[in-house]
Amino acid sequence: MLKRALLPATLAMALAGCISLAPKPPEQLITLTPARMASPGSDVAGPATSVLAVVEPTAEQRLSVTRVPVQVSDSGVAYLKDAVWVEKPTRLFQQLLAETIRARGARLVVGEGGLGYSAATTLSGRLLDIGYDAATSSVIVRYDAVLQMPDGNVRTRRFESRVPGIAPDVTAVGPALNQAANQVAAEVAEWVG
Repeated sequence: MLKRALLPATLAMALAGCISLAPKPPEQLITLTPARMASPGSDVAGPATSVLAVVEPTAEQRLSVTRVPVQVSDSGVAYLKDAVWVEKPTRLFQQLLAETIRARGARLVVGEGGLGYSAATTLSGRLLDIGYDAATSSVIVRYDAVLQMPDGNVRTRRFESRVPGIAPDVTAVGPALNQAANQVAAEVAEWVG
């Protein structure tokens, strides 16, 4: 009798390993990797007044998700099939900016925590676009940078990079987004000094 009662429970447990109610994970995730990195052991020192804090940029809701947006018309947005960021693109772009500026070796760069709150110079901004444009078959990265200086002055500048001739598929779009983001980060690093 006990064997009959345990049989359904045993079968249910065996089947649990074969059935998944979670969505199928993507084959790959997209991230941004810096074209240049600070070399191990590199040392940049200076007074606290020379610290540059790189703040995570703001973005509208279509970029505050882990999916890659596709501009399909002037007012229409979709998301690229199977294209998923490792984390929010604003955070990835912040890390890319910080590492690219750090690799130049001219600035003492910190994130938002720790010294970042007391940094005399702050790089913030708005990530306007980091996605795919269906009309032109290109990826685009557009960033409005805001540099707040120790003397209270503020400088702003818009940066943009496009990579044309890209197929609307994750294996082509991912590397092209990385290329465009690195181009923008290099231009921002040059501008910041």
